[in-house]
Amino acid sequence: MKRKLSPFLILLAAVLWGTTGTTQALAPETAHPIAIGATRLAVGGIFLVLIVLIMGKFNFKNWPIKTTILASLSMALYQPLFFSAVSITGVAIGTVVAIGSAPILSGLIEWLYLKIRPSKVWWYSTILSILGCLMLFGNKESVYVDSVGIIMALGAGLSFASYTLISRNLVKNHSSLSVVAVVFTLSAICLSPFLFVFDMSWVMSFRGVSVSLQLGIMATGIAYLLFAKGLTHVSSSTAVTLALAEPLTAALLGVFILGEYLNIISWLGILLLMLGIGILIWSSKNSSSEKELRMVQK
Repeated sequence: MKRKLSPFLILLAAVLWGTTGTTQALAPETAHPIAIGATRLAVGGIFLVLIVLIMGKFNFKNWPIKTTILASLSMALYQPLFFSAVSITGVAIGTVVAIGSAPILSGLIEWLYLKIRPSKVWWYSTILSILGCLMLFGNKESVYVDSVGIIMALGAGLSFASYTLISRNLVKNHSSLSVVAVVFTLSAICLSPFLFVFDMSWVMSFRGVSVSLQLGIMATGIAYLLFAKGLTHVSSSTAVTLALAEPLTAALLGVFILGEYLNIISWLGILLLMLGIGILIWSSKNSSSEKELRMVQK
């Protein structure tokens, strides 16, 4: 049962991530994107640590320090790389390259280092989803390609792919809650200098507090906890492709809450994104049913 629910947990996590764009749009004007990212990790880390302490589920025994540091650095690097890419080369190109490259990079890493060759279904669904993502963001702005921005966006995609792969190894031997609590606390510490570089007075306003809590608790703490739980039964390459539901959610919220306009090509992109994700979920459910049937037969 848990195996069947895993893709949906990752999908729900991606939906929560998709709320970040709308939430940032509602943030005070003085809030810098990188400062918002640092605040997001700080609030998320504190929230997760409090949950761990309340539930008493943390255990330091045999904790893999090197792996944890790598996961924390991957998540810490993702924030400034992504926000910098978006500011340099634009929302459309920055988002598509960062989020679109992550599934491909994740699949290649699994193939090269874990010798796990991605299935044909994964390739079909990933290509459909990335194509949908390209079409979705096609109407956002005039295309401006900056080589530095592209490199940073690719770095963000690699960071997220690496985080997913490393975290999958961590959640195999430790509770999902403990893993995300430790990783995000360390990531927040890595990004803490940004809290002193940028103006943080916006945090003290009502809107600032609301945005910080939404991003930290819902879009980070709960979202990455769901993502980590889903990773226990889903490959990292599949998980990163399912995470493409993030731009889909962001686009739909932009239309229905912020009043943004999408043209026909963008709506077709949404359909392709949903089709690609749907194929992957259907494939995951079928493979889970086959494994359960084999276990029963044995």
